[in-house]
Amino acid sequence: MDLAHQPPRRRGRPPRQREDLTETRELLLRAGLEVLTEKGFTSTGIDEILGRVGVPKGSFYHYFDSKEAFGLDLIERYGEFFARKLDRHLRNAALSPLCRLRAFVVDATDGMARHEFRRGCLIGNLGQEMGALPESFRARLKETFEDWQARFAACLVEAQQAGELAQNADTARLAAFFWIGWEGAVLRAKLERSAQALETFAGLFFAGLPRR
Repeated sequence: MDLAHQPPRRRGRPPRQREDLTETRELLLRAGLEVLTEKGFTSTGIDEILGRVGVPKGSFYHYFDSKEAFGLDLIERYGEFFARKLDRHLRNAALSPLCRLRAFVVDATDGMARHEFRRGCLIGNLGQEMGALPESFRARLKETFEDWQARFAACLVEAQQAGELAQNADTARLAAFFWIGWEGAVLRAKLERSAQALETFAGLFFAGLPRR
């Protein structure tokens, strides 16, 4: 069953307790993140996600109003998860600002390597599929990228204040450039099952930063 095409809504047996509902909903979101970072939205069958957590097919709509709502919740969940990852690095006062950015790159690269470069970025994956996705996804994806860029730009501003970056550097555009290039590198890393694209892009990004 294609996630992008909704069948007639069916209702199964309701959960017996509210705690069961919350727990199962969380399990479905986690399974969805795992599958969609690897396969994408349009090529993933809802049966595969349900099967991972042992939820009957007819019970899906007890946890989500629609498949579109499920996708929107996944975008929000992944965006928040990745924002926390960014903050762990970009707010680490023990490192200089540019070292924080480098630490994020190393951590993200290591994360892809742990999964043998099979999983990428959910937001990037969905962005590539936008032509086949519900229009409601567009604004949510854009907002997520803008949030990540703002966090990156704030760290670049700190780099300016620390004398690591030229005062006339356009931190907002540099942050946007990073995410445009990084998402492309993630896609290439998945294709090649290798960190080479990530390392190449990051190396050129940092080497090209305008210095004081």
